Amino acid sequence: MSLTVILIIVTVVVSYSAFKNPSLAHRLVMNPVAVRQGQWYRMLTSGFVHGSWAHLGFNMFTFYFFGSNVEYIFQFTQGSLGAIYFVAFYLMAIVVSDLITVFKQSNNPGYNSLGASGGVSAIVFCSIMFFPTDNICLYGFICLPGFILGGIYIVYSYMKSDSLSDNINHDAHLYGAIFGLIFSVLVDPEVLSRFVDEISVWRPFAGF
Repeated sequence: MSLTVILIIVTVVVSYSAFKNPSLAHRLVMNPVAVRQGQWYRMLTSGFVHGSWAHLGFNMFTFYFFGSNVEYIFQFTQGSLGAIYFVAFYLMAIVVSDLITVFKQSNNPGYNSLGASGGVSAIVFCSIMFFPTDNICLYGFICLPGFILGGIYIVYSYMKSDSLSDNINHDAHLYGAIFGLIFSVLVDPEVLSRFVDEISVWRPFAGF
């Protein structure tokens, strides 16, 4: 069983338990005030609880497809340490993606954030760094090369980062994505030059 599948199973079990037990969810979500009071574990546990089945399903569906790619990348580049790199990367991404939110919302006791989106964003952008011109399809029919869709995603997340109107932590998406890019370069410094080379020769409609 792949590490991606194991992490998905753990996330589904914890999320389901939190659905059934709201007090458990309350103890696990990322609340900036609670974090600054010493409950640092929330920055990690929040990545394993979700607000709804749709929220959970979308994150795990995305994680399944891109996580498999990244798991293979780390096995290929890091050999026997690949598994450790993969798990550490995902868990670190969940934590790092929430750092800015902790400071931004440090005086807002009513603010809570949950979900694996920050970690999943990091996984997606790591995959984009290694396979920048591979198509990513939204809703099964809107398909764009990863580097283009990734650029749109980063710009959108940045523009929405100060908005609380849609109850989405866009900061977590943005900084998870950035962490994914940085970690990819640290793991394989040559990936940056390969990324530039690939997108420099990419041409739209080349396959037609």
